[in-house]
Amino acid sequence: MVKCALCVHLIYSDIVQRSREELKAIRETNPGLKPTLAIIQVCLCIGLNVMQICLPRQCTEEEVSDAANSEKQIRVSFLSKSVRNAIKPQKDVDGIYFFCNTPLDAPLIGKMAVLVGVEGPLKATLQFLLQNNGMMVQTCQWSSKHLQKQFLGVVCYFQQQRAMLLCFRRDIWIDHRSDIEISRAQTPKPISQLAQEVGLLPEELEAYGNTKAKVHLSLLNRLQHQPNGKYVLVAGITPTPLGEGKSTVTIGLVQALSAHLKLNSFACLRQPSQGPTFGVKGGAAGGGYAQVIPMEEFNLHLTGDIHAITAANNLVAAAIDARILHEATQSDKALYSRLVPSVNGVRCFSPIQMARLQRLGINKSDPSDLTPEEVRAFVRLDLDPEKVTWQRVIDTNDRFLRKITVGQANTEKGNARQTQFDIAVASEIMAILALTDGLADMRARLGRMVVGSSRNGQPITADDLGVTGALAVLMKDAIKPTLMQTLEGTPVFVHAGPFANIAHGNSSVLADKLALKLVGEEGFVVTEAGFGADIGMEKFFNIKCRTSGLKPDVVVLVATVRALKMHGGGPNVTAGVPLPKEYISENLQLVADGCSNLKKQIQIAHLFGVPVVVALNAFKTDTQAEIDLVCRIAEASGASAAVQCHHWSRGGRGSVELAQAVKKVASQKNYFQFLYNLQKIRTIAQKVYGADDIELSPEAQAKIDYYNQQGFGALPICMAKTHLSLSHMPEKKGVPTGFILPIRDIRASIGAGFIYPLVGTMSTMPGLPTRPCFYDIDLDPVTEEIKGLF
Repeated sequence: MVKCALCVHLIYSDIVQRSREELKAIRETNPGLKPTLAIIQVCLCIGLNVMQICLPRQCTEEEVSDAANSEKQIRVSFLSKSVRNAIKPQKDVDGIYFFCNTPLDAPLIGKMAVLVGVEGPLKATLQFLLQNNGMMVQTCQWSSKHLQKQFLGVVCYFQQQRAMLLCFRRDIWIDHRSDIEISRAQTPKPISQLAQEVGLLPEELEAYGNTKAKVHLSLLNRLQHQPNGKYVLVAGITPTPLGEGKSTVTIGLVQALSAHLKLNSFACLRQPSQGPTFGVKGGAAGGGYAQVIPMEEFNLHLTGDIHAITAANNLVAAAIDARILHEATQSDKALYSRLVPSVNGVRCFSPIQMARLQRLGINKSDPSDLTPEEVRAFVRLDLDPEKVTWQRVIDTNDRFLRKITVGQANTEKGNARQTQFDIAVASEIMAILALTDGLADMRARLGRMVVGSSRNGQPITADDLGVTGALAVLMKDAIKPTLMQTLEGTPVFVHAGPFANIAHGNSSVLADKLALKLVGEEGFVVTEAGFGADIGMEKFFNIKCRTSGLKPDVVVLVATVRALKMHGGGPNVTAGVPLPKEYISENLQLVADGCSNLKKQIQIAHLFGVPVVVALNAFKTDTQAEIDLVCRIAEASGASAAVQCHHWSRGGRGSVELAQAVKKVASQKNYFQFLYNLQKIRTIAQKVYGADDIELSPEAQAKIDYYNQQGFGALPICMAKTHLSLSHMPEKKGVPTGFILPIRDIRASIGAGFIYPLVGTMSTMPGLPTRPCFYDIDLDPVTEEIKGLF
């Protein structure tokens, strides 16, 4: 690789003056001598081309910019904003890192600078430039014991706990490291320290190693009289298949609020599924300098919540098939003797069996008192194998499990049936975890889960199977949110992870409630809704807020120039394939046309009475003209503010302007309201998606009639729809109009508490692509470090 260095030959003023005097004396003694500086560089012998560009001390920024762009590559020193902007982004830049506690354009006079690990002429150059701008300068090595105190430590207070939060703040202009390398370069604070800083008591913490811990729900009782903080939702425009950075915006925003504005703040995020992590999308810890650390622990296993959900879900599936088998092969008397066995000569009903008797209207507690008819009603669920709605799950993208046959072994005596696997996060148990408000409520919801229908059309629940108590035992630890931290040391709750296209797509109610109490009245809790605002945000409002009773203060709507270009008519974007030229060169017309989608999403948020701040997630290929155009259109479309964000490359410092806008808008009164009273499929289709009407298939209409008959008609709606378009057609970008929304089927998550219509063709089990992410993931057997995770 060819490299060239721009050396600005500036040295200390006393050295300059002394050198001038010495050279003057030499010339006076030897008039014919012409002093010359010879630079011998061994780089040439290894094939490295080197050019020294010498500029006078009084050179202009334009001259520096011209020199910088005269060669292919350059080493960036302490350059002003205009010079930095002149350097073309496609160059391979080997940059100097700046850690800055001062606004980028603020006066430098009187500020303190710390030069870390810089030696030789470069150290002299930087020190001279900084001092010449009126700054005080200190230097230290990377190994210095006082390094953190010198340039990383910043204090912000969780005032209601009178605790201190140490935030690691960074502004790194140019960096070629991968997300996992950036994550690994920062040593997280011990989780016990973070817990103390945010006001948790030792007995409220259950550590899982040194970097993550479960938080006990008893905290809610201790802080029940503490006022809630401000509640911020991060949503997005209709994304490209690559995602548009809602997680990085969420993390960058809380880093800016905590580490830079010194406001108490918490991020509340979903736990990622390992399906996408090993498939196409990769992890969900954020990226660059706005991520949760350690990112490999965040993305892989975490504290085992998804595994607990998988075990609980599949226990229900096993109970269903076992019950069908046993009822098909045993008499009433045999079933009864096994379901209510004699132990030491005594027969008695278990508590969950007593509850079933009460539902059947049998008010007896002695097993010997039941009549044969009552025994038959008690022991026979009479599940119709063709009407079992409960599926097995696994946290892996496996397309060949979309339709399977179970019960083919001889021991199952001909009780084979067709079924399928779903991805684990599509389980109703995941939705329950995300919506519950405590152990008692979770157990009740688990018991209400409908797993199928009897042959006479009656719903069969987990309570009927007798499995509810066992499910609660499997989920007793999963109900506790997991505490982690961002790259800058600010707190994060990670809890629950339902998808947004086939479920309601939000992190847990419990995590939000805990965080809102911890930050106090002046603090901020920032949570994220999956996919576009038409899906994740709509479900956040109509389902999550309806369940929790919480009211949001502001919506942060994430957009990117490249996504807007796609909505404006640009070519399709495919993960793993280089972006077409339309997305890496300026095209204001595509951007302007695509802003129709941004405008529509702003309008959707306003349907709920919540103000919007647009966060434009900036990429290096965006031009300033494109960025300015998006911000102007956003504000003209009703956004309270629209700002560009650079959190990926600058961390919290890159989102300070966003944090300031959110703080201002959140302080204003809003008029939050639900979009519909209850169960209004047509309302969502027309007002949110822009459809002319809906079309119910005969099967969907039959399900509506059935659910109304069973008393489920008052439950809210969770639309299962593609996230790639406002319509049901993934290829239709922008703001489609003139379409009829087809509802092909309707299903019920009674335990979670919602009805979910299936719009068009939806799969609950993703498949792996030709080249999945796992090709790049490996483990170093010596260091045990994970490679290739992103």
